[in-house]
Amino acid sequence: MTKNTYQKILFVALLLFGLFAINYWVKSSTDEGKVQSEIKPTASNSKPVAEMTSVQSKSVQSKSHQSAKDISLNSLDELISLFDSLNYNTESWKAGVREVPRLTFERVSEKWQQTSNEIPVQMKKMVFFRLMAPLILISNENILNERQTVEQASLDDKSLIDIAVKYKVITDQDRALTEEQRQQLLKRVDIMPPSLVLAQAAEESGWATSRFTVEGNAFFGQWDFSGNGMIPKQQRKELGNYGLARFDTPQASVEGYMLNINTNAAYIKLRELRRDLRADDQPITGIQLASTLDKYSERGQAYIDGIQQMIRYNKLDQVDEAYLSNDRPLHLISSNQ
Repeated sequence: MTKNTYQKILFVALLLFGLFAINYWVKSSTDEGKVQSEIKPTASNSKPVAEMTSVQSKSVQSKSHQSAKDISLNSLDELISLFDSLNYNTESWKAGVREVPRLTFERVSEKWQQTSNEIPVQMKKMVFFRLMAPLILISNENILNERQTVEQASLDDKSLIDIAVKYKVITDQDRALTEEQRQQLLKRVDIMPPSLVLAQAAEESGWATSRFTVEGNAFFGQWDFSGNGMIPKQQRKELGNYGLARFDTPQASVEGYMLNINTNAAYIKLRELRRDLRADDQPITGIQLASTLDKYSERGQAYIDGIQQMIRYNKLDQVDEAYLSNDRPLHLISSNQ
């Protein structure tokens, strides 16, 4: 056999061996992939998903994405029975239960305005606080989700820019934020203590009996200079053509109040105190923030004293510990509407 013939045979042998090896590797890889795809999830291989879920923010975890179920009510007794069925009553509260159902309602009925004076004071307060607390917690939950975006999003993120416009940190939607503007935004995008919101809502709406509350869901006495507000009987002419802001729902009224507190220059002291409390890892309480509200009312310090007294007397600080249920939201409809 010549040297040339020997080289040709060796070349063919190596070529065949290579083809065989490639075929074997492809088949093995395919079989392995097939086996892997047929493995059913077990506790061990699903653990990374559980870990990923566990690090999500509490506000995101607690948010309910279910549509609200309409509940028709014909009387105050039926409302109290609903509270009892949800374990949302005085007995459970005294036992330390702080879970609050996701309740919303369309508006205050005229019957409440007409008959509330006939209801025992403690009963009237209980109904008011238990209907308003869920609205406040839902509004705070939405704010915490916005705050999470402010903390985590890139400076040119559209969601972040939209929030900055909403909270009046910027006006140009086509320009990215600066880091300084992000910090300004964090001072504004933050919660309000439920104790303070409940006390102000009770004070400003007369326990939901005022004309403005019944006509336009105005729970916080916010002024409106657009010409679309509800005109008070004794309008102060030196302030111009103003009225009381109207809202589509009580929930919208709470959200409007929080946005006003979080953006209006009159309440910068509140926002700075809240920022400092958060920086020092201290509770953000209604009693403390109320001390900054000298410009919310013409009564100044007397207004602050009254709000703080209402929080203390009604033990509203306990509501600052409340949290929303993850059960399906309920939307209450009165047959008297």
